[in-house]
Amino acid sequence: MDEVCDVVQVEGGIVFGHDGSRCAQEALQWAGRLALRTDLDLHVLRSWSMTTAPRPTTWRAGYVPPLVDWEKAVLDELTRHIAAAGLDPKVRVTCHVVHKAPVQALMAAAAGANLLVVGARGRGGFVGLLLGSVSDQLVHHAPCPVTVVRTGAPGREIGPNARPAAAPA
Repeated sequence: MDEVCDVVQVEGGIVFGHDGSRCAQEALQWAGRLALRTDLDLHVLRSWSMTTAPRPTTWRAGYVPPLVDWEKAVLDELTRHIAAAGLDPKVRVTCHVVHKAPVQALMAAAAGANLLVVGARGRGGFVGLLLGSVSDQLVHHAPCPVTVVRTGAPGREIGPNARPAAAPA
């Protein structure tokens, strides 16, 4: 089920915050692998505003489309991102589109989640910061455990086939 709503309420599972960035796309793949291994539902949430949403197909110069057109454009884009991530078909994925600030939307959804997952760098911020402002706020204030996936960094996968790191010499 995919939905556009004001507040996302989940009962268990992994909530993943996607902002449309490449970092979020890589972190989505990580969250999908974790959802598969743990047999948890994966709730992919995209919060949006008119400044962060893709333009609806009905957009024209001098015309502001209705809110439902913006919601559809965001949901369509999120659906494409999930398809492009190549998640295992066994992963149970639900898309949620929320017209709210990211921290507010993710905090509400995390209230019923087993885990909240976000990427370390999204659309904004200053080059060189380790955490973005959204992930930083969530780490400090979320009502459930939080994992921040730092993409592009060297590291190992979590899973049954993962090998332990070699002991330092």
